[in-house]
Amino acid sequence: MLGGMLMDLSDEQLFDLYYWMRLTRAVDDRLMLLYNQGKIAGAAFSQKGHEAISVGTAFALGPDDIMAPMHRDLGSYLVRGMSPERIMAQHLGRVAGPSRGRDGNLHGLGDMRLGIIGFVSMLPSSLPVAVGVGLSFWLREEPRVAMTIFGDGSTSTGKWHEALNFAGVFKLPVILICENNGYAYSTPVSRQFGNHDIADRAAGYGFPGLVVDGNDVLAVYEASREAVERARQGGGPSLIECKTMRMRGHAAHDDARYVPDELLEAWETKDPILRYEQTLQGRNLLTSEVQQQIEGRVTADLEAAQAFALQSPLPDPKDLQKGVYHEPGCYWDRDAGRQE
Repeated sequence: MLGGMLMDLSDEQLFDLYYWMRLTRAVDDRLMLLYNQGKIAGAAFSQKGHEAISVGTAFALGPDDIMAPMHRDLGSYLVRGMSPERIMAQHLGRVAGPSRGRDGNLHGLGDMRLGIIGFVSMLPSSLPVAVGVGLSFWLREEPRVAMTIFGDGSTSTGKWHEALNFAGVFKLPVILICENNGYAYSTPVSRQFGNHDIADRAAGYGFPGLVVDGNDVLAVYEASREAVERARQGGGPSLIECKTMRMRGHAAHDDARYVPDELLEAWETKDPILRYEQTLQGRNLLTSEVQQQIEGRVTADLEAAQAFALQSPLPDPKDLQKGVYHEPGCYWDRDAGRQE
């Protein structure tokens, strides 16, 4: 299987996966540093350990597809075309961020020009939206798919079951990615549900469910690509459960003391970036020269992004009512009582 996945991707694409994962980790680490320095306007959510999922799933989509990531999917935003500059500006509350300083993290980081639906804090609120997008594709007979990501805790909510049932009944082109990282905030999966695999629930709604190693970017990509093509050809939805581990707390303010140290130590050896490096090196693809080139590119992109964000101005309070509507430049002027 691994050999087949490597053959399906060119060397350039394999290196792209590595670059996106390394850039995701670098931006994530820098955001945690800026948070500790008091420079982040709001909360900060680390996705350390999730890089293979966010990058591998997004990499399987086409340019006309739609994705609804969540707060631990920084790599998805990057792969879909959200620049590190805009992401850094968003976290620093600057006008150059997608929400123009109205939010301080991945909330509000949507951009429909890039096919990204903005994340809604209460999980899995993005799921019914993604199913609605899939419904629109189905009604218009467009060969496009919608993908959304949610956590293990989301699967205990009513809207999760309703969305899956609706998608299954109409065989909608929707890819459902579950990031099972072991904890819903501080609640371990053993206290959430009795069955071992969330993917087993897909059968009850009439479509396939699959469990993959969430720390293997090639396995995530392969499962996502097959699900995308199946949906694009009218085969309906798929549920992919990616098993991984959240290597930091729920957010930067959470020290995750409820997670046993030995559990984190065990997952540290399964680091998705290290594993992918070993895979590429084992195939004589990732030479020291290539690795240095990619690392240099990541460092340059990271420093440029931070410099850009810090130079971007903070929002002017008088512009608070602007941009309420999605259309660029369209907002309701309450004082004038008219739309401009």
